[in-house]
Amino acid sequence: MINISEVLETNKMIEKENLDVRTITMGISLLECADSNLEVLCRNIYEKITRLAKDLVKTGEDISQEYGIPIVNKRISITPVSLVGGAACQTTDDYVKIAQVLDRAAEELGVNFIGGYSAIVSKGMTRSDELLIRSIPKAMACTERICSSVNVGSTKTGINMDAVRLLGDIIKDTARMTASRDSLGCAKLVVLCNAPDDNPFMAGAFHGVSEDDAIINVGVSGPGVVKYALEQIRDADFEVLCETIKRTAFKITRVGQLVAQEASRRLGVPFGIIDLSLAPTPAIGDSVADILKEIGLEHPGAPGTTAALALLNDQVKKGGVMASSYVGGLSGAFIPVSEDQGMIDAVEAGALTIEKLEAMTCVCSVGLDMIAIPGDTSAATIAGIIADESAIGMVNQKTTAVRIIPVEGKHVGDTVEFGGLLGYAPIMPVNRFSCKAFVNRGGRIPAPIHSFKN
Repeated sequence: MINISEVLETNKMIEKENLDVRTITMGISLLECADSNLEVLCRNIYEKITRLAKDLVKTGEDISQEYGIPIVNKRISITPVSLVGGAACQTTDDYVKIAQVLDRAAEELGVNFIGGYSAIVSKGMTRSDELLIRSIPKAMACTERICSSVNVGSTKTGINMDAVRLLGDIIKDTARMTASRDSLGCAKLVVLCNAPDDNPFMAGAFHGVSEDDAIINVGVSGPGVVKYALEQIRDADFEVLCETIKRTAFKITRVGQLVAQEASRRLGVPFGIIDLSLAPTPAIGDSVADILKEIGLEHPGAPGTTAALALLNDQVKKGGVMASSYVGGLSGAFIPVSEDQGMIDAVEAGALTIEKLEAMTCVCSVGLDMIAIPGDTSAATIAGIIADESAIGMVNQKTTAVRIIPVEGKHVGDTVEFGGLLGYAPIMPVNRFSCKAFVNRGGRIPAPIHSFKN
C-alpha cells in the first residue's frame, strides 16, 4: 500500500525539480462498436468513449489538487481503428469520418490527445489496414487531437517492407497537407516496431486487443529529479551513480503508483500499468540530455554517449520494477530532439547527428523521435530511416519508433516551432545517398533466427 507520507517525501521533487505525472491515459476497447454501417459505427464509437471517459479530466484535476502532484495530460487510447472500421469503411474518406468523430469526442471530453488511429501490419496489410494508412494525411490535416501510429515490424514476424515503403510516402503527404502549420501532422504520426499494447505516451498509444474493456495507464516523468540527484554525487564511481539513479526512479514510480490507484478507484476502471519514462519537456532543467551531461559528457553525441544512455535506461527500469508490480509501456529514457532543450543545444553545437541518435536508440526506450529534417527529403530516404530503426527493434527484441518531420519549405540551418510540449527543433541533415532500390524491393524482411523460441 502507498500512503501520503511517501508523497510528502517528494514535495521538493515536484516544486523544484520538475517532477510530474506526464499523463493519465484511459484505454478503451472499441471492438464491440464494430458495425457494417458507417453511421452506426461512428455513433457507437462516440457514445462509448464519451460514456467511459466523461470523468477522466475532472478526476485527474481532483487528484492533482488533493495530492499536489502535477498531472500534465489526460489522454485516451483506443483499439487500432483499422480493426474496428473494416466492415464499414470502403474508402479513405470513410476512415477520415471516424477520425473526425474521435476528434469531436476528444474535444468534448477536454482530453489532450486520443491515440489509436492505428494499424498493426508487421506481417501484412489487410484492405482495411491499407485504407486507414492511406487516410492518415487527410485525417491529420482535418483534426487537432488525433494521434496515429503504424506498427510495421516485430521480432517474431520481421519487417513489412511494403508498409515501410508506403509510409515514406504517407509521411511526405502528411507534411504537405499540414505545411501551413510547419508540417505538424507528422508530429502526431509514429511508425513502430514491437509496439506495446499498453503504452500511455503519444503518438504511439493504442489499446491492444489483449487488454481489458477499459484500463487506466499512467506515465510518470522526472528527468529533472534524476539530474538533481546526480548533482549531489558528481565525483562518485559508477556503483554509486547507478544506485542513485535506481533509488530516484523508485521514488518517482511510487508517486505514479499512487496516482494510478486513485484514478482507477475513482473512475471504476482497472489499473493497467505504470510507464516510468524519463520524458523531457522544453523547460529548462527537464532534460534527459542534461542527465547525460551530469554523468560526464560535454554534450550528448560525444564518445561515451551510448554507454551512458544504456546505464541510465537500465537503472531507471530496475528502480521502477522494484516500486510497482505493473511497470509496462516503454519505461526508460526518451530522447526526442524537439522536446529536450539539451538535445537541441547538442544538435546546434554539432555534437549530435541522426546517425548518432540511431546508435543511441539501440539502448534506450524509443527511437528517432521528433526529428525535423529538410522538406525536400525523399520518401525513399524516410522509408530507409524507418527500416533501419525497425531493424534495431527487431533484432534487439525491443520497441523502436520513428517520428520524423520533413518540414515543407525548411532547410538545414532553419528552425521550426511546434509549441507546447512539442517544443522547437533545428532542421537536421540527412544522408544524401539513395536507398531507393533497397526500399522498392517489396515483400518482408524475415524475422531473425533468435525469434524462434517456441
